[in-house]
Amino acid sequence: MKKKLLTVIQDYGLIFISCILYAFSFDCFFQPIALPMGGFSGIAQILHHVVPYLPVGVTIFVMNIPLMILGVKKEGWMLLAASVFAITVSSVAIDLMAMLVNFQTMDPLLACLYGGVTLGVSLGLMFLKGATTGGTELAARLLKYRFRNISVGKLCLMIDVSVICLYALTFGDVHNALYGVVAMYACSLVMDMVVYGTKSAKLAYIISDKSEAIRDSLMKLGLGATLVPAKGAYTKSGREILMCAVRPSKLSALKSVVAEIDGDNAFVIVSDAREVFGEGFGTYSEL
Repeated sequence: MKKKLLTVIQDYGLIFISCILYAFSFDCFFQPIALPMGGFSGIAQILHHVVPYLPVGVTIFVMNIPLMILGVKKEGWMLLAASVFAITVSSVAIDLMAMLVNFQTMDPLLACLYGGVTLGVSLGLMFLKGATTGGTELAARLLKYRFRNISVGKLCLMIDVSVICLYALTFGDVHNALYGVVAMYACSLVMDMVVYGTKSAKLAYIISDKSEAIRDSLMKLGLGATLVPAKGAYTKSGREILMCAVRPSKLSALKSVVAEIDGDNAFVIVSDAREVFGEGFGTYSEL
């Protein structure tokens, strides 16, 4: 029980830090040059422009209610608790930071690049701990159940770009909208790096007549491997292919083993594995 409580405190501590970074990104990079962020904030701005008596904050909150209800059905009350915490902290931090610090305008290209990076880091860390700031991020998390082959970063990007295009049509500000698209693209790339980076690996296929010796050496290094029966297309002779998933940091050790045992004849193919889960690589995730 004590260990579980400590884990919850650590998770909410990281969510808190992510919210502060989110607020800093908004106040420092987006707000001073009116850079559109997309999502529910952009929709609320558009609705407020069409119907001036609709408050932006209230509109954002109301739009989040259906998503929150659906989120609870999909992922339970913990998602609601974490997201309400994230929405509250980020909202307060945005207003408080704006009151305490007078952020100056900067070059739009620098703002959209650095703003996209910091925003992506903050949202990615929240995703890892089961929280969102609502809007686009929560919508992307729920759409992930439907479109499992699309990363959360790309889902966020598609939603945000759609809203930014609508923003440009409504306000006639194509210049800022284009910068907003660049910012959201940078955000999606960084978000995917944060969410999937810890699960990525290299996949090595080793074709050698000395596969058993290579296998034994890899196992001594703590690297697992799978033997796959194969037949040479030209020689028609049977052999075994070693398939090995490794962390990027251990790839050089794998190549050293192959070079030492059969460097002259071994044929090695190394490819990127975006996500690996299972023994030694972490557990399955819906993201």
